[in-house]
Amino acid sequence: MNKLSYDRLSGLSNEAQLSPRKRMNHNFHAELSDPIQRLAIAMEPGTYIRPHRHLGSWELLTSLRGRFVVLNFDDTGAVIDRSVLGEDISVIETPTACWHAVLSLDTGGVIFEVKQGPYAPFREEDFAPWSPPADDDNCRALMDWYRHAEIGQRWPGC
Repeated sequence: MNKLSYDRLSGLSNEAQLSPRKRMNHNFHAELSDPIQRLAIAMEPGTYIRPHRHLGSWELLTSLRGRFVVLNFDDTGAVIDRSVLGEDISVIETPTACWHAVLSLDTGGVIFEVKQGPYAPFREEDFAPWSPPADDDNCRALMDWYRHAEIGQRWPGC
């Protein structure tokens, strides 16, 4: 039986705080080749989740601790859906091939993600072409915009 204790959640959050990317995951799936990927991801405020899509899978998210802004976008970068997971929404399923991004609002936040496998590393075409890469100074401005972005709005950097 696979379990995730509250102590392990706290440890995962501590690891994320020390990580340069401000996140850390705990996999429930045994192999990266597993057909269903299941993982808890500790995400600290300041971790950049670049808008991306999964062409071969839906993605299901729920908050184990903390709140997360979840945004879905159309191809031009306009927000088509906005939710605050862990506040007004308990579970979100993003459809296959839908652009999306997540912003952690709380220190110690942990999200649980389920999606179809096998694991495949991101390719450049998996990221929204209007979004800055992680090494671009504009990613901080985009994360600040995530916090208050509303349906119909487009990030000014598009």
